[in-house]
Amino acid sequence: MTRSLVCVALLGSLVAGRALAQQRQALPAQKTSAVGITTGRVDSLINVGKVDQAVELAKSAIASRAPGYLTAEAALAEVALRRGDWTEASSQATAVAAAYAADGSLWNAADIIAAGRAYVVLGRRDAQAFHDALQAFDRATALDSGNIESRIRAADLLLDKYNAPDAEQSYHEVLTLAPNEPHALLGLAREAAFNGDADATARARRALAADAALAPTHVLLAQLHLAAEAYDSATIAASDALALDSAAVDAWAVLGTVAWLRGDSTRWHAAAAAAARIEPQGATFYADVADAVAQQRRYAEAAAMALHAVRIDSTSARALGILADNQLRLGEMSDGRANLERSFAIDPYNLWHKNTLDLLDNLRSFKTIRAGRFQFVAPADEADYLVLYLGPLLETAYDTFAVRYGYSPPAPIRVELYGRHADFSVRTIGLTGLGALGVSFGPVLILDSPRSRETGELNYGSTAWHELAHTFTLGLSGNRMPRWFSEGLSVVEERRAGHGWGARVSAEFLAAYKGGALPRATAINEGLVRSKFPAEIGMSYFEASLVCEMIEDEDGITAIRAMLKGWGEGLDTPGVLQRVLKMTPAEFDAHFDAWVRTRYAIPLAAIDSSDGMTPPTGKYIALIKSGRELMDAGSKDSARAVFLATQRLFPDDAGVDSPAWYLGHYDRDKGDLAGAIAEVHAVTMNDETAPDANDVEATLRLQTRDSAGALAALERQQWITPYDEALHARIADLSEQLGDFPGAAVERRAILALGASDSLEARYQLARVLLRSGDKDGARREILQVLEQAPAFEKAQSLLLEIQGGHI
Repeated sequence: MTRSLVCVALLGSLVAGRALAQQRQALPAQKTSAVGITTGRVDSLINVGKVDQAVELAKSAIASRAPGYLTAEAALAEVALRRGDWTEASSQATAVAAAYAADGSLWNAADIIAAGRAYVVLGRRDAQAFHDALQAFDRATALDSGNIESRIRAADLLLDKYNAPDAEQSYHEVLTLAPNEPHALLGLAREAAFNGDADATARARRALAADAALAPTHVLLAQLHLAAEAYDSATIAASDALALDSAAVDAWAVLGTVAWLRGDSTRWHAAAAAAARIEPQGATFYADVADAVAQQRRYAEAAAMALHAVRIDSTSARALGILADNQLRLGEMSDGRANLERSFAIDPYNLWHKNTLDLLDNLRSFKTIRAGRFQFVAPADEADYLVLYLGPLLETAYDTFAVRYGYSPPAPIRVELYGRHADFSVRTIGLTGLGALGVSFGPVLILDSPRSRETGELNYGSTAWHELAHTFTLGLSGNRMPRWFSEGLSVVEERRAGHGWGARVSAEFLAAYKGGALPRATAINEGLVRSKFPAEIGMSYFEASLVCEMIEDEDGITAIRAMLKGWGEGLDTPGVLQRVLKMTPAEFDAHFDAWVRTRYAIPLAAIDSSDGMTPPTGKYIALIKSGRELMDAGSKDSARAVFLATQRLFPDDAGVDSPAWYLGHYDRDKGDLAGAIAEVHAVTMNDETAPDANDVEATLRLQTRDSAGALAALERQQWITPYDEALHARIADLSEQLGDFPGAAVERRAILALGASDSLEARYQLARVLLRSGDKDGARREILQVLEQAPAFEKAQSLLLEIQGGHI
């Protein structure tokens, strides 16, 4: 079977098997016999970390064949698997499974659940066993429709095997029977975390409210805090879990991760030792730490940690997968692929890995081009074109950042571009649906190519600039800087590039900030990781950029460098703020708040507070609406007066559909070209995805004989609408008029790379400008190609004569 067929077949059998079990209504209804008091205590002892006592009690129950002894036997198999003893785990689980296969038709629901648990253990080495486990859980439910445990175990298995929709439905079914069931509430919280939903934390807190003694819920909260880089909160939640269950290895992993990230070797070794006592041969601790460390962008350390987990247990699909993911992030493509294949062979349910392997297959058809300090990997039909522009742009960015940060990352930096956004998404997170345009892993940049998006959705130049900035700041900080500071600096660097790139202030942002809907400066990660409303992520990016801008305005780029180096040395954020800015986090938050309210005092006064989810209101918004209505009604002079008033209230609002856009059209219609250019230029320098505005500006500037200004506008437009042959021809003509023949040659090459509508004419034009730029050899090569295809092409013949100095 192919990889796709194996994955689909297994998932299909998992779901189909469930449906089959649920349809077995002909089974005789049986009351679930109560699990014996002794065997019932086995799970209870395990859940509070008293594993050794549980094992002794289980062995006693099995020896005496006490009621429910099969549950004890399944629990022993789980304990053995947890400890990394596959021989013992397999032996115990196989015994239960064999007994079920022999006479399970007579078993009660509790014993059938035990069989399901045994199959889950066996699934560690045989993926088909998960199908048998799900059938067993569903058969137990069919026997006893009120059985909560069988439903929850089925839902947990579905979620563990990446089937979140069916898992969610099953948890809701449980809550219909038992509205406050804590395990089901925990399941919904895990499902939300699995999907990256912002309400995962709120759901976990609801589960805690239902049962504060449920250790796994505290663990989930700890993991969520850790993902948001709230290390103190993560430590408290993990400690709460361990107070309830001292054998919770995943809680020890949270404490170990925090210690590792903080460079606290004492606490790290204590956590690792505690996990080793619980799981002498288990890889869970190191796999968990590796996964968490990767979430903090420390990919090389994550790979090393995952490799250690694999050395402990070479059959751990999770450890192999984490190792592979991070190798791929670091550009170690061959090793990453090999380990991903090993992981997928063990766990063929993993859609992330299946998707990534399929993508790696597709990458074989991509073209790789080494250009300067970069290695570009892109679809063959786009690669030559994209490198024409991204190569020089990223070289300029590299030199710019090297000076600003005093740091030069090693070359080559790998740049992968994807013509399908779904492929980009799979490359970064393993699944489709990622909303980002680019991702930086440091030495590897993953980008959407312009072809992946509709016009106006992507400025591929600013995206590449932004992601390369991450490579520098992550490198200088040893990948230890907070996520919000990294994103903030990259947005600042976009704005500094001078092309109108980067996020700008908006009425929506000011309304949300004024209403307290956005996090304080040192808690911006909350808005990035656990956004409360859809627009909060974008607003948090902009807020972070303001924080970085404020620091540089007040203390210079040296302060930014010092902060990055401080994190690189292992200082936490409070330590960095105190060392570099002489402020506590609370003082810094208050200082930033005052800075924002001073900088935007006038527009803040004219815009009402918002919760971020509703459109902004206030005097400024009312004036905008009034101006548009007057413009639509034909009262253009009155509209102009209103728009001028709005500009005084909020001069930084200059995107498309802003007062500046309307005023630019008004001035153009009145013949005031200088005024129109000024207004439209404000738009093009504040909206990086406004091709129409750049086109209008270029047209206006040509009318005033400002060819250089027109060229700049068209070059900005190229980053938004790159596959427009006519646009490249306009840029080439203007470049030539201004004497920039090398620039014209780039545009002529671009037309050819795009598949020119008239390839002979396009190649002739390229040869002509190459000659004008002094590249006779290049011109000769191009014109000879033309004449090979069209020997009678007179213009080409004449140009060849010119190249040869009048002699052929």
